[in-house]
Amino acid sequence: MKIILVLAFIGILMALAAAGLFMLKNGSGSNSKRGPNMARALAIRVGVSVALFLFILFSYWMGWIQPSGLPLR
Repeated sequence: MKIILVLAFIGILMALAAAGLFMLKNGSGSNSKRGPNMARALAIRVGVSVALFLFILFSYWMGWIQPSGLPLR
């Protein structure tokens, strides 16, 4: 379970980094390729984030993960 979550977080960070690189990339006078690539990378990041959230909810519903809460002392 932890491996899946770590891989999802890595995927989110990679999509965010790709969008940042597309945004900073100097397109030699043409912005026609930069915009769609950046939007696609951000859409992938949002999609992976939503999928991760739904997977966590599903995992809780199936009983694969349990909330531990904060220890009260």
